[in-house]
Amino acid sequence: MSTAKLPSTAVARFAKEVAKYPHEQAQSAVMACLAIVQQEVGYVSAESEREVAEYLGMAPMAVHEVTSFYNMYNQKPVGKFKINVCTNLPCQLRDGQKALDYVCHKLGVAPGGTTKDGKFTVQPSECLGACADSPVLLVNDRSMCSFMSNEKLDQLIDGLRGGK
Repeated sequence: MSTAKLPSTAVARFAKEVAKYPHEQAQSAVMACLAIVQQEVGYVSAESEREVAEYLGMAPMAVHEVTSFYNMYNQKPVGKFKINVCTNLPCQLRDGQKALDYVCHKLGVAPGGTTKDGKFTVQPSECLGACADSPVLLVNDRSMCSFMSNEKLDQLIDGLRGGK
């Protein structure tokens, strides 16, 4: 259990998560450990995945499969504000793609891109579970924004730029 490159605070938090499961089911803490890495470091690198795998006694590929499956794990550095715009079919039918295009145009980035000032990363997202509220987006994996017209998108982005 090396985890030499991860902050000691992260490793201490891993132990608390693993303790919630029977010893032989330590792997059940993989999502929590990945979330801890992201909170502490900002994203989950391939090296961090290997360290989590070693800590939990898992194959590194098994950890990578979790990281790459879920949108909430950043596999590279992202902006201060990560905006996930739902582009799944129900949202597509209610202007989800138009909302993504509008946000990208307003910020001058392609989908998946980060603004030059490092403040915003915009990415398409799979279902956010609010199809009836489309178009929807999620800011920093925490704040759901619904019924996002262009005016509301402008207000959101301008508010985030201004620190609100």
